[in-house]
Amino acid sequence: MLVGVLMGGTSAERAVSLKSGEAVSRALHGLGYRVKDIDVDGRVCETLLGEKVDVAFLALHGGAGEDGSMQGLLQVMGIPYTGSGVMASAIAMDKLVSKQLFAFHGLRVPRYEVLTEEGVPALDVPLVVKPAREGSSVGVSVVTAKEELLPAVKQALAYAGPVLLEEYIRGKEVHIAVLGKEVLGGVEVRPKTAFYSFEAKYTPGMTEYVLPPELAPETYSLAAETALRAHRALGCAGATRVDLLVPEDGLPYVLEVNTIPGMTETSLLPKIALRAGLEFPALIERILMDALGGKKS
Repeated sequence: MLVGVLMGGTSAERAVSLKSGEAVSRALHGLGYRVKDIDVDGRVCETLLGEKVDVAFLALHGGAGEDGSMQGLLQVMGIPYTGSGVMASAIAMDKLVSKQLFAFHGLRVPRYEVLTEEGVPALDVPLVVKPAREGSSVGVSVVTAKEELLPAVKQALAYAGPVLLEEYIRGKEVHIAVLGKEVLGGVEVRPKTAFYSFEAKYTPGMTEYVLPPELAPETYSLAAETALRAHRALGCAGATRVDLLVPEDGLPYVLEVNTIPGMTETSLLPKIALRAGLEFPALIERILMDALGGKKS
C-alpha cells in the first residue's frame, strides 16, 4: 500500500502544513509504510495517478486543502483519505456556518456579527476580529479600544470570505482532541501573547501547555462532552481538535472544530494523544486506519 502524504499547498498556512506533512511522513516511514510526499500544486491529479497512491494522508491546513475541495477531488478519484468528508470539511472551515450549526444543536457560542465590508459594528469592544474562513489564527486580532477596530477589520478583510466579530470572552483556552467516536483528552493553553495567536502556536516557548486542563472534574467532563457534540454536529470523522473557551461559570463556549489538526512539534493533538498513551507513530496509524475503514459525510 502506498500512502501519499499531501502537504504544502497555497494557503496562508503552507509553512505549517509542510512541517506537519514532514512529521507524518517520518512516522509512516518508521512504521514501514511505502510513502510518497506530495507538495500539492496544480498537477496533484497527475501525481496521484502516476504514483498510484492507494490512500491519501491529508496534512494540508487552510484553503483548498481543508475546505472540502481536496476531499471532493479525492472522493471523485476513488482514493480514500484521512479526516472529515467534503461537507463536514467545508462547514468546519466556515466559522459563520459552523457557529450557526453549533447554536442549532444547543451548544454555547459567543455573540457575534458579520461584516462583508468596512462598517460600524453593533457589538462594543473588547472584540475578537477574524476572517471567517482561515485557520491557525491567521488574520485574527483582539481589539480592546475602538480606534483599533478599523485596522483589525481591514486586516481580516484581506483574506477570503466575510469578517467575523465575536464578543471577547474571558476564560481558559481549552482544546479537546477527538479521534473517531471518542475523546482522547484535552489541553489548556496559556500563551505569552494576548491570545493564542499564530506566533504563540508555532514558536517553541511562547505557550505553556497544561495537561490535563486545570478545571474542576465536572467542568472538564462537560468540556469533553461539548467537544464531542460539536464534532458530531458537523459530521466530522477521523481526528479533530475542538477549541473551547471556559469562563468562570464553567459552561464552555465552542469556537471552532479543526478537521486537520497540526502535527508539528508544538501541535496540540500529538501532545494530548501522548498523554492518552498514543505515541506519535501510533496516532498517525490510528488516523490512517480510520481513513481506510470509515464512512464520511
